[in-house]
Amino acid sequence: MTRTRAAAVALLGITLLGACGTTPHTGAARPAAQEQGAGPLGAQPERAGNEVAPQESADIATAVVPGLGTVLTDGDGLTLYRFDRDSAKPSLSTCDGGCAEQWPPVPATSGDVRVQGVDQSLVATLDRPDGVRQVTVAGWPVYRFAQDTAPGQANGQGVGGTWFVAAPDGRKAAPAAGLVLTTASVGRLGTVLTDKDGMTLYRFDEDRANPSASNCDGDCATKWPPLLVDSPRFEVRGVDQALVGSVTRADGTRQATVAGWPLYLFADDVVCGDAKGHGVGGVWFAARPDGTKAGA
Repeated sequence: MTRTRAAAVALLGITLLGACGTTPHTGAARPAAQEQGAGPLGAQPERAGNEVAPQESADIATAVVPGLGTVLTDGDGLTLYRFDRDSAKPSLSTCDGGCAEQWPPVPATSGDVRVQGVDQSLVATLDRPDGVRQVTVAGWPVYRFAQDTAPGQANGQGVGGTWFVAAPDGRKAAPAAGLVLTTASVGRLGTVLTDKDGMTLYRFDEDRANPSASNCDGDCATKWPPLLVDSPRFEVRGVDQALVGSVTRADGTRQATVAGWPLYLFADDVVCGDAKGHGVGGVWFAARPDGTKAGA
């Protein structure tokens, strides 16, 4: 294998903290506490002691990095990368020695690579000369970066013009200026819909899907801000475009829908991975990419 000296490569990437577009937060890409409540519409959920815990058994998962959209992560939420000097057909890693110290290969920890939010058919492994069985996605070996120390960081993006954050389909993650709707892994809820900054999106049982209708306005819409769009067509990732649409609200604004269900944020979610609105009042639930209720 060809050895590369990552220490001699200029760091071209910038840190992209998964703080949902606001202030840095080292745990931003990690799933946060889930709060459930049975209070009235829009009320503060009561703490029930339940948590949306990290998917500890997953080898490969997903998270949202602002500016890059949904990206691959390891089971701890750390961003994963691909290397242009590798090959996908056949799968081949050319990063060993000092290179592998800077870019640790992601190992398969069991017979089957366990995934969350990633197409299982794209995931495989290759056997490295050092005996490590490395995970591949769409044929591309995937790696961590030693200088990423917390979920949401992407310090390796663009390093040497050859290292790039990996998207869930194995391609290079790309800036998504027009992105409105995407997905991410949120603990035991699995893969859920999020906005472009990784904030969990919800559906409301008192709405209608066929035809689409929103019944949350006034104080309700303050607590549960609708995901607004400028036009019926908008950019999505990880979501079937055929399921995506919009509905005109009573105030004339246009709200995004999936499978006919209007989508909302929750005012008490503060960082990526929060899902404090899931189960509130028995009528609010995080939404899956197909529009169904998460955790059902």
